[in-house]
Amino acid sequence: MPGGDIVCGCARPLRQGKEQVCRASFPFCCRTWRTVVVMAEEEALRKQADMVRRLKQEKASPEEIAEQVAKLLEMKAKMCPEEGKHKFVLKTPKGTRDYSPKQMAIRERVFSIIIDCFKRHGAETIDTPVFELKETLTGKYGEDSKLIYDLKDQGGELLSLRYDLTVPFARYLAMNKITNIKRYHIAKVYRRDNPAMTRGRYREFYQCDFDIAGQYDPMIPDAECLKIVHEILSALQIGEFCIKVNDRRILDGMFAACGVPDSKFRTACSSVDKLDKMTWEDVKSEMVGEKGLSPEVADHIGEYVRLNGGLSLIEQLLQDPKLLQNKLAREGLEEMKLLFEYLTLFGILDKVSFDLSLARGLDYYTGVICEAVLLQQQSNQTEESVGVGSIAGGGRYDGLVGMFDPKGRKVPCVGISIGIERIFSIVEQKVEASEEKIRTTGTQVLVASAQKKLLEERLKLVSELWDSGIKAEVLYKKNPKLLNQLQYCEETGIPLVTILGEQELKDGVVKLRDVATREEVDICRGNLVEEIKRRTCLP
Repeated sequence: MPGGDIVCGCARPLRQGKEQVCRASFPFCCRTWRTVVVMAEEEALRKQADMVRRLKQEKASPEEIAEQVAKLLEMKAKMCPEEGKHKFVLKTPKGTRDYSPKQMAIRERVFSIIIDCFKRHGAETIDTPVFELKETLTGKYGEDSKLIYDLKDQGGELLSLRYDLTVPFARYLAMNKITNIKRYHIAKVYRRDNPAMTRGRYREFYQCDFDIAGQYDPMIPDAECLKIVHEILSALQIGEFCIKVNDRRILDGMFAACGVPDSKFRTACSSVDKLDKMTWEDVKSEMVGEKGLSPEVADHIGEYVRLNGGLSLIEQLLQDPKLLQNKLAREGLEEMKLLFEYLTLFGILDKVSFDLSLARGLDYYTGVICEAVLLQQQSNQTEESVGVGSIAGGGRYDGLVGMFDPKGRKVPCVGISIGIERIFSIVEQKVEASEEKIRTTGTQVLVASAQKKLLEERLKLVSELWDSGIKAEVLYKKNPKLLNQLQYCEETGIPLVTILGEQELKDGVVKLRDVATREEVDICRGNLVEEIKRRTCLP
């Protein structure tokens, strides 16, 4: 009708917003309506794509770009549900990686060395949940707290992925009223950091922690922790290293002596902690420009934090009138001297350096702190070695357990954490450079046959070996060629092959072949298990 609505004949209900309306109320036919909707969706998609391009051009933060890219992919999937359903972005999340069998074999070798050391020192192991209540983790990591992964509210609890293994350990001690324990814990932790995967820096990674909790005489547990770091790094043979040590009490006393206000101790500490990555001039600029310290105070700090050495430096600082006026600094220096005496008894003093630039930014440290770094020789032999990365760290945290205890009861703790991902990267590079062949299985013997129709006999024999605790394999073919079976052993590094044949079955023997030397010997079937164990050094 002139001046009236053009009514669609189907008049089916259409959902618009939260209300159902009839298409008949719109001046479009169904086909026209669908066209309008598609055009609107395409326009929204185009605008979203333009936004992503603009953010990339403006070099926006990776998190913001990722969020908008995810929104773009979601819009595409809604427009083409069938197409989107089968298209995946085949990549691991940023800051994570997959590990091949070869890489896992290297990891297991490294883990074995570390765990053996922890057990040698009398540690027992525990495990804690991968996420904690958010309030458990809040306020324990200083400026690094912004790197904690928060989870959405599920079931009425605010949760966060664990940032390290130390805070969950302290919570565990307080919750179970444990006052003495020597424990190790190897597990994954999570940090919303900017990853540098070529240098072993990830968002999901393993930590290997060793901690001693309990009231003991000063510096004995601390010295043992440093001894453990020395043993592990020596056993891994990844290069020359240095273990830097300092004390939070010395740092706080130094800051006080230099005129830093109490309220800025922690923030000044976080700046000093960057001296391994930044020059003193850059650190000073941050202290003055961002942290609000005066240039004179920063210069005083610079006089101290560029000092490093051994017992002679400790003796020198024990004569410093500024530091001696501060009770904390005096206590820290006296106990540092005691620590070096114990390290001398342990025979590791040549690898330890008292370094006043070492700060470690975590808020919970209260006493001795340490960090192990790899050293790289300069091409000019007259120059000193320089550090190329931290591979272990830790310290004393006497107040952390008390933060969780309802009555505030303190449990003194000291511990170290091995930077396992960094070590994995170094070991992998060394293996690649040496072209060392890495075995990815522990198989000791392959059960093979020399003729056809012996599958049943192979399965019976491999079952006997499994039941006797021997790691054995059999190829999944009814009639495999003997040459193929022998080649499989050479490719995978299996050292022994048992060969069954009709004559061997009649004689009640099995032919045992050494893959490396190709020597063969007939072994009585009843003595086979004992002979394999003897050759593979099994108990």
